[in-house]
Amino acid sequence: MSFIREIPPTAGWPLTARSLITSCFRKHPQGLLEEDFKKYLGASNALLTYSGTAAFYLILETIKKISSKKTIIIPAFICPLIPLAIKKAGLNIKLCDTGTDNFNFDINKLKNICASDNDILGIIAVHLGGLPIDFSALKEIAQIYNAFIIEDCAQSLGAKYHNKETGSLGQFSFFSLCRGKGLTIYEGGIAVTNMPEYASILNSTYGEIAHRDILSESLKVIELFAYSIFYRPALFWFAFRLPQLFWQLRNNPIRAMGEYFEPDFPLHKVSALRGYIGHINFPRLEEKIKEQREKTDIYLDGLKNISGIKPIVELEQTKASYPYLTLIFENVQRRNCALDFFRNSGLGISQIYLRAITDYAYLKNIVPDTDCPNSRGLCEKTITLSTNGFLKESDLKNILNKLKET
Repeated sequence: MSFIREIPPTAGWPLTARSLITSCFRKHPQGLLEEDFKKYLGASNALLTYSGTAAFYLILETIKKISSKKTIIIPAFICPLIPLAIKKAGLNIKLCDTGTDNFNFDINKLKNICASDNDILGIIAVHLGGLPIDFSALKEIAQIYNAFIIEDCAQSLGAKYHNKETGSLGQFSFFSLCRGKGLTIYEGGIAVTNMPEYASILNSTYGEIAHRDILSESLKVIELFAYSIFYRPALFWFAFRLPQLFWQLRNNPIRAMGEYFEPDFPLHKVSALRGYIGHINFPRLEEKIKEQREKTDIYLDGLKNISGIKPIVELEQTKASYPYLTLIFENVQRRNCALDFFRNSGLGISQIYLRAITDYAYLKNIVPDTDCPNSRGLCEKTITLSTNGFLKESDLKNILNKLKET
């Protein structure tokens, strides 16, 4: 019997303890999950890492061997782990604002940044919320200034741009296999290169920075089993909402949202067992994306009758994976009213990030102070609607009815 019914805020995939136990008694050849990604993306190389952040760091250390440039451009609306990885790699950061009502770069600002700095090593293309970025405009700029494009696909496995999978567009890409991200091994990542000439460099760099840690990996296996138990509406309150309440009572909203990270993130190798768990679940991808898009369609149909709220949707000739749907409210006051309204509903209503990346106090010595009004506006005016498989159609209608009241 549940204490409080709590729907996860993103469309993570549930796992069963039975499937995990069964997997423990089978042979686990190395590299099966990497081969899944290589085949799916048509990539030259894919490596399983301890986290999406570790995958990104691996890519940064790889491109440092290819170019002597030192600056990475990131959008101002991005996960705090990204600048931490750039700092660990000894590289510099430049911020570019987003659009006013989307997650794309402000292209004019991006052009100006690149034109004024001949030290641009790479540009991070973030397919946030499963929405493929406007890649053609970005690619044109990167080619002019000879910069690498690194796709951040942490939230976009299964999304497509012009019938090509996200992660297959730039020279490098990385994915997250963290809990709640869809395909999961509790904590993990995939580093990808689409360029044959860089495959061996990526491999050698991985050999230099990744190491085995039996204790840490054993803990991750235990946590994976715990995920299979607690990732359900009847128990998710204890794993997710209770820690949130703890940090809220201590007046620490950043930790409550899980947005505080230590700079020294792990780089351990992943066991063949956890890689195998990812491998046997990979075939669920298309089915899960279809379910997420169906829930999104119900939301979008209902939102047509609600004024003052604009959903952020896929661009033409793209196919979003929609692990959640983002809504932009007409003003901060109405957004805050909606958050208050849904705070204890258990319906999976949440936010992407609390701050623009320049506004996290603990990143002040890492991220340059940059004017980014559009990214700040996204933080202040948006909420997310879950597309989790545990949501029933009655839940979706309930959410839409409550939005009309805000």
